[in-house]
Amino acid sequence: MSLPILTLAVLAASLWASWRAIRTARTPQGAVGWVVFLLTAPYIALVLYLFLGHHRYRHYQVSRRESGRIVEAARDFTTRFAPGPTPDGLNPEPFEKLAAMGATRGNDMELLVDGNATFDALFAAIDGAEHYILAQFFIIHDDEIGKAFADRLIDAADRGVSVRLIFDPIGCRTLPDAYLDRLRDAGVHVPRKQKLARRSGRLQINYRNHRKTLIVDGHIGFTGGLNVGDEYLGRSERFGHWRDTFIRVTGPMVAELQLVFAEDWHWGTRETLVAPLHWEPAAAEADMTGLVLPAGPADEVETGTMFFLSAIVAAQHRLWIASPYFVPDTDVLSALKQAAMRGVDVRVMVPDAIDHTLPWLAAFAAFDECRAAGVEIWRYKTGFLHQKVVLVDDRMAAVGSMNMDNRSFRLNFETMAVLFDKRAAAAVEEMLTEDFTKAEKMEKSLSQQPLKIRVGAPVARLFGPLL
Repeated sequence: MSLPILTLAVLAASLWASWRAIRTARTPQGAVGWVVFLLTAPYIALVLYLFLGHHRYRHYQVSRRESGRIVEAARDFTTRFAPGPTPDGLNPEPFEKLAAMGATRGNDMELLVDGNATFDALFAAIDGAEHYILAQFFIIHDDEIGKAFADRLIDAADRGVSVRLIFDPIGCRTLPDAYLDRLRDAGVHVPRKQKLARRSGRLQINYRNHRKTLIVDGHIGFTGGLNVGDEYLGRSERFGHWRDTFIRVTGPMVAELQLVFAEDWHWGTRETLVAPLHWEPAAAEADMTGLVLPAGPADEVETGTMFFLSAIVAAQHRLWIASPYFVPDTDVLSALKQAAMRGVDVRVMVPDAIDHTLPWLAAFAAFDECRAAGVEIWRYKTGFLHQKVVLVDDRMAAVGSMNMDNRSFRLNFETMAVLFDKRAAAAVEEMLTEDFTKAEKMEKSLSQQPLKIRVGAPVARLFGPLL
């Protein structure tokens, strides 16, 4: 192809991509950013747009329609376990609409506040499984805890338990095939990396399934921030202590968590999980009201963004958020500031340690305007903080995999367990209060930070829609 023809072809493709960005980008800022990039640097921008510029996860949408039988099979439990009164009249309806599932009563929860507590509970549940195990993690490492995890799944399969494991092909890109082959040889059902990558779409690598879930026999469910790796037990030389949180739930919320897994499993394997699973949850004595809220780029609305906005709006006295990444969009940022301005105790706890440099730097670009409105920024100093937790007053608590950044808002598949219960809120309050003793309230403005932060923060913020 001659140079003029190539130039015309690239220009035509850039104009097409620009028009597509204008029509389908979820935010005006995103549309403008892509259009400027595509028209000023088309040779570079076109390649990036092919991989990063998709706006709907079409394959997952198709899979969700195909797996409608799963939803029908499990839908009636939300009416059988209709929620009781929520604390101080807190309205769960916005969260129910986002989850496309109703809040249910008859639940119980237990916070697992570090890696040791989490893996002790996960392994105990796996060892006690009688019928099936459903496991899903964004990252699995072939290290000490990863091998122990595989051993437990294999032992369960050996005693006749049906075991299914799904993972994200990008998050597990370094996981050896031999690790997965060993599981398959033992009878564990594991999709192949290549199949998951094809289902993701070769040009949709920016979408990640960030969920972390374990379900045993339809009676016990777990979700939270930890993946399977030694670093989550504080064994990393780089990070040392790793601060993370998982949550153990019983009651009908387990069926909701199972429904989310079943949709992901159908997407990855085309197998519909209805008959093989237990869909009759037993009510827990604690009788807490809660729901499981899934979010992802296949949703019709920006579920992640709307979850945080709904939590912020619900807060009357206190809003405490712990997140390893803080790159909110303008809507969430404005809501946070408005909450602080109306007298809500708004605190955001982030790690002082650096995990990924770009989102760490980008957060500094938002700190000053947050602090000016009365939002307190706390930097966790003891190792690395990776938990994803939201506390609203003494009425609502949420634990899961969703970070406070645009990636979780728009690009990742996430899960949050949301409890509308004073006992759950009190447990999270106690946990976060202890965390604040290991954190330092941020007092310096951006202009007082070291040069690399002063220069890097505004530049990193430009990449906010992808972080």
